[in-house]
Amino acid sequence: MEFTFTDDQNAIRDLASQIFTDKVTDDYLLNYYKQGRVYDSELWALLAEQGLLGVAVPEALGGSGLGFTELCLLLQEQGRRLAPVPLLSNLVMAALPITRFADDNQAQQWLPSLVRGETMLTAALAELGMTPGIVEPVAARKGSDSWVLSGVLEAVPYAAEAACILLPATDSDGNVSMFLLDTSLDGITVAPQRTSLGEVQATVTLRDVAVANDSVLGAIGQGEEIVAWIEQHANTALAGMQVGVTEEALRRTAAFTAERKQFGAPIGSFQAVAMRAADAYIDVESMRSTFWSALWRLSEGLEAVAEVRAAKYWACAGGHRVVYATQHLHGGMGVDVEYPIHRYFLFAKQLEFMLGGRSVQIARMGQHLAANDDCVPEWMLG
Repeated sequence: MEFTFTDDQNAIRDLASQIFTDKVTDDYLLNYYKQGRVYDSELWALLAEQGLLGVAVPEALGGSGLGFTELCLLLQEQGRRLAPVPLLSNLVMAALPITRFADDNQAQQWLPSLVRGETMLTAALAELGMTPGIVEPVAARKGSDSWVLSGVLEAVPYAAEAACILLPATDSDGNVSMFLLDTSLDGITVAPQRTSLGEVQATVTLRDVAVANDSVLGAIGQGEEIVAWIEQHANTALAGMQVGVTEEALRRTAAFTAERKQFGAPIGSFQAVAMRAADAYIDVESMRSTFWSALWRLSEGLEAVAEVRAAKYWACAGGHRVVYATQHLHGGMGVDVEYPIHRYFLFAKQLEFMLGGRSVQIARMGQHLAANDDCVPEWMLG
């Protein structure tokens, strides 16, 4: 495994860090959330201008032609500053699978305008984190010259702003296919929702929506494969964002406990506080290690199912422990909803539950290991 970043990767990380650090200050975030905005359109335009929206988009489509590693470095810096822009839904859950599975016409239709910051994309995959019994798949019916989609999609990020939604649908033969849904079509109703963090999601209702045959992403019946591919990359990206969030939350807490005094001494010098912070540090490093393991294997085209589950599990379990500890170590100030550390707590909790929390990840990890003895080390098998 190569642990040294390339010049391009360092440049992407440094540029993203500079933009987010300069723009997304604590005072900015305090005012931003009071305004009830959907996302920061000015910051979004700046990211497009600097070429960051096209990091993992091929050069022929207006992007930089880099890869998933560079994209995760961008997302990690977003997590570090809690920047209110929909990078995950656009660049990971939509643009990546279009780049991987779309034909030339589909890619030309959606990706160049995304890179320019003119169009938004998203994906309807919240059911991956839901109990299977409550999930109602979208039905796809083959017409004479189109597909007809009907059903309800829950918790679709930025659906009201997106020009295209990627969604899986099941036909009468039980085949799952992935569709590129143009949101301007008739029969689509979008009901906005807002999370505790302030991110906008939506319930999208489809009533006999006719989509063209060329709206199928990949091949008919390839939907489950595409969904699994998106899930692996999205979970890894979420783990990267969580590393950024928790690392910064812990850094801020170290600075706070070094200044805050009780009984004439900084509280960071107290054994209980120091041990709590040390445990949080170990969690951050564990999250970082599992994240990079999953990311490297995906970037190298290697089997990474177990590594991705481990990375997302640590992002959930370790992420919760870290932001709980950092909030607790701030004392009463930590529960003030307008104090910066509380926003880190909320952001981390949202990342934790997206696409399934720790119980979902560990259960699916167990299913994978039980079905694939060859991926379990011999010493674990006895």
